[in-house]
Amino acid sequence: MNASVDSVFPEKYRILSGSALKMIAVITMLIDHIGAVLLSMYQPAQKILFTLFGREYTVYLIFRDIGRAAFPIFCFLLLEGFRHTRSRFLYGRNLLLFALLSEIPWNLMFTNTLRYERQNVFFTLFLGPSMQFLCILGLLVVSIFLKADYGWRGYIFLLIMYYMRNDKPGQAILGSCWLYYEWRASFAFLSINLYNGKRGFIRGKSAKYFFYWFYPVHIIGLVILRQLLFLS
Repeated sequence: MNASVDSVFPEKYRILSGSALKMIAVITMLIDHIGAVLLSMYQPAQKILFTLFGREYTVYLIFRDIGRAAFPIFCFLLLEGFRHTRSRFLYGRNLLLFALLSEIPWNLMFTNTLRYERQNVFFTLFLGPSMQFLCILGLLVVSIFLKADYGWRGYIFLLIMYYMRNDKPGQAILGSCWLYYEWRASFAFLSINLYNGKRGFIRGKSAKYFFYWFYPVHIIGLVILRQLLFLS
């Protein structure tokens, strides 16, 4: 992964490798889930800190807003991996496998039970690589009935990211417009456009699978911590 990358920024400012983007995505996702799982139960985190443009901000809300950047970055990295993988079948298989492994932790995170009407974001990402023209409509219907995280809007966003992949300014504008309902997520395009097309410091199977496993494992850890701090 060392190709020339179009960007809204001049080449000298493109300082983020794929590894750096992965770290940003993981950290912002972790911040989001800390807010969703722990700070939602912690009353001092609900105290209003300030008001900006008519919106009241709390520590909880700040954590959730920061976390909005994770999904667009993960989508971008997913499609980069899809373009450069040696086996698209294995790539899709891994996404589906970890979608299934993450489902119970995901359900526990939001309902503290084994059932939840929506599915985790890995299902949304799994639908993304299957982008043959004849499959698009069918997969859109699947995304609606599956109720995966971000739902059909997330699937359409993946399509925007894929088909606008060679036009980064257009991708940022159209993607931001599509995410109007989660406008804080648009800030993710700043880091995406700082991408330099290089793989970076994360190499090898162990490092690659760490990012797959991080999703279900960190959710389980947060659910256990919530149980110990607030529900025991």
